[in-house]
Amino acid sequence: MGEEVEVEVEVEVIRTTAESLRGGGGEMEVMMSSSALDGDSAPDHLVVMVHGILGSTADWQYAANEFIKQLPDKVIVHCSERNMYRLTLNGVDVMGERLAEEVLEVIGERPEITKISFVAHSVGGLVARYAIAKLFRVQKGNICGLKPMNFIAVATPHLGSRGNKQVPFLYGFVTMEKVACRVIHWIFGKTGRHLYLTDSEIQENQENQDQENNNKKNIPLLYKMVTDSPDLPFISALRAFERRVVYANVDYDQVVGWRTSSIRKINELPKWEDCINEKYPHIVHEEFCEASNDNFFDNLDSTDDFEMLEEKMVEGLRTVSWEKVDVSFHTTRQLIRVFTHSIIQVKFSFMHEGADVIQHLIDHFLI
Repeated sequence: MGEEVEVEVEVEVIRTTAESLRGGGGEMEVMMSSSALDGDSAPDHLVVMVHGILGSTADWQYAANEFIKQLPDKVIVHCSERNMYRLTLNGVDVMGERLAEEVLEVIGERPEITKISFVAHSVGGLVARYAIAKLFRVQKGNICGLKPMNFIAVATPHLGSRGNKQVPFLYGFVTMEKVACRVIHWIFGKTGRHLYLTDSEIQENQENQDQENNNKKNIPLLYKMVTDSPDLPFISALRAFERRVVYANVDYDQVVGWRTSSIRKINELPKWEDCINEKYPHIVHEEFCEASNDNFFDNLDSTDDFEMLEEKMVEGLRTVSWEKVDVSFHTTRQLIRVFTHSIIQVKFSFMHEGADVIQHLIDHFLI
């Protein structure tokens, strides 16, 4: 028998210039394999990768390269570049608007695209959820004319970061969590308010409303995003995807807690094993959660009890099905474990411990 020869697929970066919806011209970068360029048919599946807070396009480079190498004739990858660095402090809604505009520009430059998927890390998962609601076409049930395939959120704080040990580095100290709630906007701006569910403003000029209703607080944005609000069809947009997946760190993630990233109530965290598949040594638990038929959100209203609010957010997000993949890097060197929030996406080259998570993501990706 002859020796097996490993053939490496060259990854070529294609730059296209699109007229920015913000008024200026600019280059946008998409990635595809050189073999796809030479073939008769171009890839028709756009994979949009969204980074987290204070992040950049570089954060998803490892995963983007792996997608192109392993699915060379299937996908085009675009790492979002409209919300980099300090622009991530402008709020989930503002970033979501920018991302939606960016996606439309990419699609406009590549008419061969027929399918779309999102892969997002940390706050980027919230931004992607907002963007797809903007891009959702209610009558046709698609995302800006494309077939929605995979919506994948990696270490995303779906329930926000307020209280209940949702931000592990605060160690669950109530006093520290209360202080963080009051000052977070000084550090992370409007995005911090959204994450801590403290965003509010006075509703004014509402017709046929009494003064009490005119002065009541708006519902926090993340709370609105667990249902089809009067503003945007958040849940209908999520439901349109063939599959929805959350990857969650069960431990050592000092930024985003296990419950908020896995969309679970406090008594629902499962027992997990060291390893359930040798191919993916850091995947410790998997489950599929069917959509709930509960009409709990028919009378969605604001509440000052954030624990009740958090529980309602879980129920709202459960109106669609989810694949849940729990990850642990407890066997990783202690010096590296402190970067768990970034290891799960292999943000930097030395974080190769997370490569099996990316492989799991690609192996289960619907084409």
